[in-house]
Amino acid sequence: MNDPLKRIVVITGMSGSGKSTAIRALEDAGFFCIDNLPVLLLPKLTELVGLGSSAPRLALVIDAREGIFLREAPRMLDEVRRAGHQVEVLFLNSSNEALTRRFSETRRRHPLAPQGTVSEGIERERAALQDLREMADQVIDTSELNVHDLKKIIQARFSSDLTNAPSISILSFGYRYGVPPQADLVLDVRFLPNPYFIPEMKGLTGTDPRVARFVVDRADAQKFLEKVVDLCRFLFPRYHGEGKAYLTVAVGCTGGKHRSVAIARELCQRLSADGTPVQLWDRDVDKE
Repeated sequence: MNDPLKRIVVITGMSGSGKSTAIRALEDAGFFCIDNLPVLLLPKLTELVGLGSSAPRLALVIDAREGIFLREAPRMLDEVRRAGHQVEVLFLNSSNEALTRRFSETRRRHPLAPQGTVSEGIERERAALQDLREMADQVIDTSELNVHDLKKIIQARFSSDLTNAPSISILSFGYRYGVPPQADLVLDVRFLPNPYFIPEMKGLTGTDPRVARFVVDRADAQKFLEKVVDLCRFLFPRYHGEGKAYLTVAVGCTGGKHRSVAIARELCQRLSADGTPVQLWDRDVDKE
């Protein structure tokens, strides 16, 4: 028997939700990628790929284009798992409104309604993908994400091997623009004084050393950071023990420019001090 592959990521989900962006992000992260693989070939593919001198990380897309063979996808995935391979199913979802808008912008026909409306195709596809949705290990709602945001999330979650320490993404955001749907933990730092109301700091961001000192050097901020670091270090090994390879910690303030940005940077420094892989993403710092 061939050695199990290091990691197999199966990308599925709604048409227009970003599967092409996700597979390209994984290709950039070093995965061997295949788009629109006939699901019945999955066991044979893992066998052939495993013949190589070093087992690669494999990523592939399985979606509604499978047609009548889509119903076999859960059985094929179970078969591959029973063979000893580590399989993760990532389901990309979006709201009906977001999907309809994207099809309108690209002027594409929905693959499940070539002669009908996009709305009809969306409903058919949701029904067809229900079994895969239920067995997904991860679900990402891309309704409010652009292609750059989605690429950052995919690479943060899948760029490291599961054999290593899990990775953390620290995401600063503004409550004005909504809580990030991909957040596992949400931290509200609006209890800290807001540099926005200091005239010389209003036009700056938390990346500026003056703003950072104003936010971070306070006793409340220091105590808050100590407790958050302790919480993350408590949760990380436990999440990892349950098969979770990542943790997204979202730090929010009103506009996502000052307090959350400064605290997110300081949190990254403290967590990375012990060798924990940490990625930083300021979602709203450039918004008006």
